[in-house]
Amino acid sequence: MASYKRFEDLPVWNKAVDLAALVMEWTMRPEFRGKGDLANQIQRATLSISNNIAEGFERGTTAELLHFIYIAKGSAGEVRSMLAVMDRMNAFDDLRSEISNLKSDFENVSRQLRGWANSLQNSDIQGPRHLNDDSRERYERKKRQKAFQQQMDQYKKELEERLKREAAERQSKME
Repeated sequence: MASYKRFEDLPVWNKAVDLAALVMEWTMRPEFRGKGDLANQIQRATLSISNNIAEGFERGTTAELLHFIYIAKGSAGEVRSMLAVMDRMNAFDDLRSEISNLKSDFENVSRQLRGWANSLQNSDIQGPRHLNDDSRERYERKKRQKAFQQQMDQYKKELEERLKREAAERQSKME
């Protein structure tokens, strides 16, 4: 798993920012005039995705990051819901293809956020705010031990396979 030092480097944040810029421009089109607060609401929900990713990342704890990832995921769901409403409105018939593409893009962001949240929930790292020299050393030692154990397991597997092959070769020579 990649380790990012800045939220600006996160692929999901970049995708969310790209979509926010796209939606901001898209909702300035004439089709959105006279549709109440729909343009404003979809803009705010779209902006909320990248903003919550950034805020959670900057908080410094895994628990807070998870909290904000789920808020961002909720905002992505809110955008998809508004796009579904628009898809059912006759007033947006000319935008059906764009609406469909946007729904797909926001579903992709939701999947990325869910995957990120799942990986964080299965992590024993509490976040940079909780790190000190001792905890960093314990974490690094644990990582090295795990890597060493995986290497030993691989060697054992290769040795067992080699012994089986050699035994099979001896057996075939005896026949």
